[in-house]
Amino acid sequence: MRQGGQALSESDQNVSIEQAVEAVLLTIDKSVKPAQIADAVGEALGVDIDSDVIRKAVEGLNSSYEASGRAFTIETIAGGFRIMAKPAFADVLASFHGHRASSRLSRAALETLSIVAYRQPVTRAEIESIRGVACGEVLRSLMDRRLVTIAGRAEELGRPMLYGTTRDFLTQFGLANLKDLPEIADAPAVPARLAQESTEQAPSADEGASDSAEPSMEGSQA
Repeated sequence: MRQGGQALSESDQNVSIEQAVEAVLLTIDKSVKPAQIADAVGEALGVDIDSDVIRKAVEGLNSSYEASGRAFTIETIAGGFRIMAKPAFADVLASFHGHRASSRLSRAALETLSIVAYRQPVTRAEIESIRGVACGEVLRSLMDRRLVTIAGRAEELGRPMLYGTTRDFLTQFGLANLKDLPEIADAPAVPARLAQESTEQAPSADEGASDSAEPSMEGSQA
């Protein structure tokens, strides 16, 4: 890439790449993979860049945000990057958007979601065996929220549905991947943590449905 007949210095290129990465992240409402950003930014700037360059740019942006005391940062969510407000501003955002009440999950939903997250892929019968109550309506609610999806069918009599979490689950609870879930030894505290995080993140109901499925009719009599 050239400017005024001169090749841009490495420092100038880094600044330009950081600005381009920031512009991309400011225009999306879900996490985006480093490789996707690299392709778009590289093509636009006329330079060859890879995912490592994007990660370096994100580090630089976050350093700038921290130094200037900005209210947001770039988080690694579901294997991609996304600009998000810091947790300290959760109450302000919840109040402004009116999401506090609607974003809260019931205790039954939190318990069911915890079981799916840790035991996936898991059948409805397994979930109900652990909880001791019918879970059909709760599962449908979680699927409506795009937190749980059908992950396949079990190789057993009747081939019941298998359930698992979605990419939206990772996004809503601020997880890079399932390895970021609390240790199983902390499982009793998981519902409470999820309840707190669901309020802090408070995404819209229509956000990021690409990895979700339509609600299953299995257990419609529950």
